[in-house]
Amino acid sequence: MIVKSGFPAIADQQTRLFILGSLPGERSLQELRYYAHPSNQFWKLVGAVVGEDLQSLDYAARLSALRRHKIGLWDVVSAARREGSGDQAIRYARHNDIGGLKLAYPKLRAIAFNGGLAAREGARLLSGIEGVTLHPLPSSSAAHARVPLADKARAWAVLRDYLQPKEL
Repeated sequence: MIVKSGFPAIADQQTRLFILGSLPGERSLQELRYYAHPSNQFWKLVGAVVGEDLQSLDYAARLSALRRHKIGLWDVVSAARREGSGDQAIRYARHNDIGGLKLAYPKLRAIAFNGGLAAREGARLLSGIEGVTLHPLPSSSAAHARVPLADKARAWAVLRDYLQPKEL
């Protein structure tokens, strides 16, 4: 099995919300962009959260929209051995320093996990973190079609709460 490595974080000092996946799939790795597979529902789901049609934008404009809405993007796994794109095939994972996100991004209020593996590993790595709310979310992958898009969108809608400045 080949070792596959993820991408750097997409974020800036204004980031209030991070969405963490597991490890980019084959199509994303080939195209060097997050959530590149056309059947992945990530851009539709985040678009519903921010009230913009991100699906119709080019990749640079999508990333610009994330920054404008103070959303960061990264993965829990930095590198792993994996055949194909499925999380269940991830072996010998090395993790990104997600425990350092709050220090690196002081305005961070929440971390959302896109899918089960990201949520399990992320919760383990962030056990005891203070001042940041953790949200496990249904996977945006079309491989998880047993959860309809409308149900996923309702679950992801909780992220809207973190896009506005914190009220005092």
